[in-house]
Amino acid sequence: MSKIGMGLGASIVSNNILENKAHIKWILREDSVDELDNGWRFLSEIDTEEYLSHAENMSICDWSTIVEIEPAVLSIFNMPIGTELTIIYEDERLYFLDTITGQKLSQ
Repeated sequence: MSKIGMGLGASIVSNNILENKAHIKWILREDSVDELDNGWRFLSEIDTEEYLSHAENMSICDWSTIVEIEPAVLSIFNMPIGTELTIIYEDERLYFLDTITGQKLSQ
């Protein structure tokens, strides 16, 4: 059974991703702020500290929206709080790196 539409909560996402201005680049999982929040945060390859400092540049969206944008994120859903990942796009493929250790995640 697919995880899409299974009530897996909501994530905070850069509007640059939602508006198709840029790819997902950085992903992190924080403590949830409420029962609907799954803790996942998605930032784009063009987000700057200045851009991210304005709350209106971020949106809350259902996990299934993120999966529609990048299906590969299904594989990371159960990773623990504190996870920090970078998506690396190579040709037609992508993979996740642990941002802290630089290690490639096996998928």
